[in-house]
Amino acid sequence: MPERPYTLLSCAMSLDGYLDSAGEERLVLSGDADLDRVDEVRAGCDAILVGATTVRRDNPRLLVRCPERREERVARGLKPSPVKVTVTCGAALDPAGRFFTTGESEKLVYCPTATAAAARARLGAVATVVDGGAQVTMRRLVEDLHARGVRRLMVEGGGTLHTQFLAGDLADELHLVVAPFFVGDPRARRFVDDGAFPCGPGHPARLADVRRVGEVVLLRYALSDRFEEAT
Repeated sequence: MPERPYTLLSCAMSLDGYLDSAGEERLVLSGDADLDRVDEVRAGCDAILVGATTVRRDNPRLLVRCPERREERVARGLKPSPVKVTVTCGAALDPAGRFFTTGESEKLVYCPTATAAAARARLGAVATVVDGGAQVTMRRLVEDLHARGVRRLMVEGGGTLHTQFLAGDLADELHLVVAPFFVGDPRARRFVDDGAFPCGPGHPARLADVRRVGEVVLLRYALSDRFEEAT
């Protein structure tokens, strides 16, 4: 079987399992202490993956923020921040967005063959566009990332990507942060969609750690036999 990177899913949600509100304003789910924890995890990864909806809605930088962590990466011969990766069906992404214009690391955009030419015309000056075949699958994507030298991948969402990685049995651990409030709006996005997940009632994920981080709780789950206890 082709190799894939060690893959960590990172997600923050409300008490009732929502990733965001249904409105235009972004829902803040964690505070400074948890953002620093996420920054530390990012610094230890080779690449960060987010979906196209996250790129459009959140306009993220996806950079390592702490100067000391950036310097430590450079001392190891790495770029200050990990490679940025996204996947899109229609290539409707803004080349002036912060995903593309910030950071020195490579930006990778995976898309289906049918839209690869349009994606290269729109984004080719700011990113490497990868033809993912007739349909981009997460297994094909992670195998390609491994071939490009990515050994540790952090997936920061959104819900569609989390669903695909979990249902496809492609994740090794999950960092699930729970905020102390409810959203209560069925129009909002939940953590995952319906699916056939390997970690079902008969095969539950192993809870490896529970930690209070400021006003949120971090639940760390082992999802595969590759889980790394010390991370």
